[in-house]
Amino acid sequence: MAKPIKETPVLRGKDAQRFSEEVKANEKKKVTKAEYKKAVAAYKELHGRFNIL
Repeated sequence: MAKPIKETPVLRGKDAQRFSEEVKANEKKKVTKAEYKKAVAAYKELHGRFNIL
């Protein structure tokens, strides 16, 4: 039988501040065309191999 999934803890204090800063910094990052093409190719391979969605 599977183990139950525990509730996700709420971030507080310095952890919450650091997480918020990392999210804001990552929102501004752009993916290069090469990275995008690589991700699409990986998706297509997995989709074909495992027939996902």
